[in-house]
Amino acid sequence: MNTPTTRRTLLTGGLLLGAGSWLGTTACSATVDPPPTTRETSAEPTVTPEATASAERRQGGAAPRVLLAYFSRAGENYYFGGRRNLEVGNTEVLAEMIAELIDCDVHRIEAADPYPASYDATVQRNVSEQEADARPAIANPLGSIAAYDTVLLGSPIWNIRAPMIMSSFTDAHDFTGRTIHPFVTYAVSGLGSVEDDYATACPGARIGPGLAVRGEEVARHRADVEAWLRAARLPTR
Repeated sequence: MNTPTTRRTLLTGGLLLGAGSWLGTTACSATVDPPPTTRETSAEPTVTPEATASAERRQGGAAPRVLLAYFSRAGENYYFGGRRNLEVGNTEVLAEMIAELIDCDVHRIEAADPYPASYDATVQRNVSEQEADARPAIANPLGSIAAYDTVLLGSPIWNIRAPMIMSSFTDAHDFTGRTIHPFVTYAVSGLGSVEDDYATACPGARIGPGLAVRGEEVARHRADVEAWLRAARLPTR
């Protein structure tokens, strides 16, 4: 069982696999709202101990606890129509930027079978996983999200979706009563289908405003990150 690192921990990780026409998203069952407001699903969710604990913290006036969970891939990546090798993935850069701005715990999702360094090989594997609706194993599974009221889920966009390993993560946890804010790095597809996918995968969750940043330009978008956090009502330091 793994616990998330604190926000001060340096993130290490991979990048978004290039073109949104190639690489993908996951799921959660609530209704997706236009930013910045959120709403719950019309279906009545089952009340779980985790949801009850989260509600009690809010009623008691406790500050909401935030988990930032993300997957990122380094190596050969799409870059303005070509390729370049990255030591740190675009999504990791974005996650680190967010973690510097807010109080949160950070959990980097690692694949038990790491994705290839080759762009084309990763594209092929991703297509196979999407077609099979696969759930790739996570090397460092997080034991519980019971302590958190808000979860920021970060990933690249691969073939219009988040990588299937994000479905492995959402399937492993109960998001009832929590707010999910997706954030992604992309080449051409923006948020892709992530909001709808997380709304399908997480019954009883609220899907809040999402953030999409072009991977090649991620380091230049701090102001956009700050604006997104304000829209999500997550105070910056």
